[in-house]
Amino acid sequence: MKNKVLAIIFSVIALAGCNQKKTQTATQKENYYETMEVTLSDRTLTTGYSAAISGVQTVEIRPQVSGMITDILIEEGESVTKGQVLFIIDQTPYKAAYEIAVANVKSAEAALSTAKLILESNKNLYEQDVVSEFDLMTAKNDLIEAEARLALCKAEEVNASNNLSYTEVRSPVNGVASMIPYRVGALVNSSIAQPLVTVSDDSRVYAYFSMAENQMLDMVQQYGSLNNAIRQMPEVELVMSNGEKYKHTGKINAISGTISESTGAVSIRAVFNNRNHLLRNGGSGTIIIPMTLKDCIVIPQSATYELQDRVFVYKVVDGKASSTEIHIAPQNNGVEYIVTDGIEVGDIIVAEGAGLIKEGTPIKSKNDLLNQQNTEEGQE
Repeated sequence: MKNKVLAIIFSVIALAGCNQKKTQTATQKENYYETMEVTLSDRTLTTGYSAAISGVQTVEIRPQVSGMITDILIEEGESVTKGQVLFIIDQTPYKAAYEIAVANVKSAEAALSTAKLILESNKNLYEQDVVSEFDLMTAKNDLIEAEARLALCKAEEVNASNNLSYTEVRSPVNGVASMIPYRVGALVNSSIAQPLVTVSDDSRVYAYFSMAENQMLDMVQQYGSLNNAIRQMPEVELVMSNGEKYKHTGKINAISGTISESTGAVSIRAVFNNRNHLLRNGGSGTIIIPMTLKDCIVIPQSATYELQDRVFVYKVVDGKASSTEIHIAPQNNGVEYIVTDGIEVGDIIVAEGAGLIKEGTPIKSKNDLLNQQNTEEGQE
């Protein structure tokens, strides 16, 4: 019985010692912090901008003459070529006007020929004193009038010919046809509210997006000038509206020279190849612009805290936390900051929980604690 009591007492003492050791270890952990040494590294950061997609050339096709649509020669969504006839407008009145113009030209040519004969005859008669100078001048004026009449008739013939040709509505560009709001029998003219059809050349597409003024200035300063930025900026990517990344990269080829007064933003255009016609005029997406930084100071965002729009870290100085203001690049990946000023290579900073530390807090590294624990376990 006595032996059992002694065993129980020893077990209680051992358990108490174990609990005390765990409590001490937990207390030690509370006094230790994750730290890191500041080093240089490379980073590629990306920034996304909402974009509107447009074909490189989008043309609203409207009739140049009035009349009734007699034939529609394309299907909605069909690929069309430059010069292809898309619609035919009633040609009957325009053919008649053209034939009248042609007849007027022939009549004017005959009148001109007659005026020339009369003038030659009057010249001979005037030399023989058969007709007066008045008759000669009248014949010359009649010739001039006949020439003017012929010129007018020829102009009317050209106009009539053009109007007749406009009854065949042709595509001015290669592209893809939109939906067609009109049908055969509809009466149309040059001032209709909706175009007959819209043809978009989407073999290449433009992605238009806006960038804040300060971001644009940062970019220009980075590359030295606006033209250098356009030439030297890396290729950009496009995330389509379904969340998938477009397989072809694009290139920024235009930056607006003015800043919008209403938004304070700058319009930018990127161009993408679209030979498979996956992207369509009027679509949307997100432009992803990469920025590669060499030999920069990178720290986790968890190592910082903000105070009145200023960013701080805690440097470990003589074993204690010392608050230090830093300046960071405007771009980040959501996890890390690029530090431009405030700390240097070789500095030791608190890497986690900076917002829970106060100025002068004793700082011990968790790595030191881990080494200590490994040593104690080895001795046991």
